[in-house]
Amino acid sequence: MGWLEQMRIGCEERALAGLDWAARRQGGGEALPSHLVTGIEGETAAFFYLRRKGYTVVARRWSSGDVAGNVDLIAWQGPMLCFVEVKTRTARDASPAEIAVDSHKRNTLRRLARRYVRQLPQETAPPVRFDVLSVYLVPGEKKEFHHFEGSFGWSEFEDYERS
Repeated sequence: MGWLEQMRIGCEERALAGLDWAARRQGGGEALPSHLVTGIEGETAAFFYLRRKGYTVVARRWSSGDVAGNVDLIAWQGPMLCFVEVKTRTARDASPAEIAVDSHKRNTLRRLARRYVRQLPQETAPPVRFDVLSVYLVPGEKKEFHHFEGSFGWSEFEDYERS
């Protein structure tokens, strides 16, 4: 990705942060619980992180309407379709953020991914990968990202084989 594209993404990120700041200052929108605000900030940071890495993000907080839950980010990395679960923390706890993606969440993401892939106009399904992206928004520190590409597969059996 060229420097001009990197500059453009940086400008978009700063503009969005400025609009969010102005909306909060104006009292726009309903007040969300702090953990939801943190999650949204983390997803936004993850969105720009992936864009800087050359991903094409096609959906944020996607839900199918008939399956409970949502996928934080869906992006293409070349021919690979990536379903990304974002975990955000504002402090460094004893356990890392990515540990929070338990078997229930993995199964929910798998069901949603099947729905998403079925609705694509392609005749054959693209290769799919499930990623976990941990975002640390620790006050006074630079944003930190830990991207676990292919952190789990289509079945729990595949997950067991990976470990």
